[in-house]
Amino acid sequence: LAIERAKKLFGAQFANVQPNSGSQMNQAVFLALLQPGDSFMGLDLAAGGHLTHGSPVNMSGKWFKPIPYTVRPDDHLIDMDEVARIARENKPKLIICGATAYSRFWDFKRFREIADEVGAYLLADMSHFSGLVAGGVHPSPVAHAHVTTTTTHKSLRGPRSGIILTNDEAIAKKVNSAIFPGMQGGPLMHVIAAKAVAFAEAMQPEFKVYAQAVADNAKALAASLKEQGLDIVSGGTDNHLMLVDLRPYGAKGKHAEKALDRAAITCNKNAIPNDPEKPFVTSGVRLGSPAATTRGFGTAEFTLIGKFIAEVVDGMRKNGDEGDAQVEQSVRARVEELCAKFPIYPDLSYTGR
Repeated sequence: LAIERAKKLFGAQFANVQPNSGSQMNQAVFLALLQPGDSFMGLDLAAGGHLTHGSPVNMSGKWFKPIPYTVRPDDHLIDMDEVARIARENKPKLIICGATAYSRFWDFKRFREIADEVGAYLLADMSHFSGLVAGGVHPSPVAHAHVTTTTTHKSLRGPRSGIILTNDEAIAKKVNSAIFPGMQGGPLMHVIAAKAVAFAEAMQPEFKVYAQAVADNAKALAASLKEQGLDIVSGGTDNHLMLVDLRPYGAKGKHAEKALDRAAITCNKNAIPNDPEKPFVTSGVRLGSPAATTRGFGTAEFTLIGKFIAEVVDGMRKNGDEGDAQVEQSVRARVEELCAKFPIYPDLSYTGR
């Protein structure tokens, strides 16, 4: 049931729904298509790529030869001519498009053309934006990539897990063997059942409304932050997330994450392209819209959230890394007031904290 729903949802001929996580699904593709020591291309971690796309501390970077491509230093967009140049020069066995912190659309058609030119497989990792693909507000890579992977949480709103899609029967057989017996034993049927439910939900008309709201709310948040003087990497967003460059406020991602958490706003520190700070400090934070959108927030609420964030970060500009406790408490009270208007479980009377 989960297989058939995944195929229908994303328009793929073959699907494997057994991967236990996003990392394992990508590892399975490597196991299916590459040999140890083979070269592959992926977006540099420092430019928004994922650990499994070639980080030296990850299996992908230890067992294989990663060849990174990056974003332009001026507009922080991927230069497809540069991707083509690197591919022609290195002749990788695999090219990965997809990231963990890139807020713009991907040119899947051009990536496939480059892969075909150099004789490489194309892997599209749509983990972050697959919910938007399912909802019809983001281009789909499935028709272009040799193989597509995605987690089933994030914007898809399912359980924490992964799936692998392809339109190539030979690749499907290799992927199936890579998952079992190559990497995993018995399937986690309770999680697979949850995936089947998530795929069914994603095929409902309400999910398209949600997906459009996710994109609209992300744009509203980015615009609000820019109005407050914060820089958005690449200038905005085409999907559900954005990177906020805190340097105009003199703040660090590590400290901003903690300050915002004290103000009841959850985010994570994140490196920006060519970040001068160490990875555990960073000059930015990553923000996303799916969770609050699911709660019922609209563009007006996300515009307000942008102002809340700017207030907290401005407190750091004035008081340093420790921030402004008074401002944080004030913002926290307003966040709690806002959330009270959008209860997660409106039929429950529990009021504990």
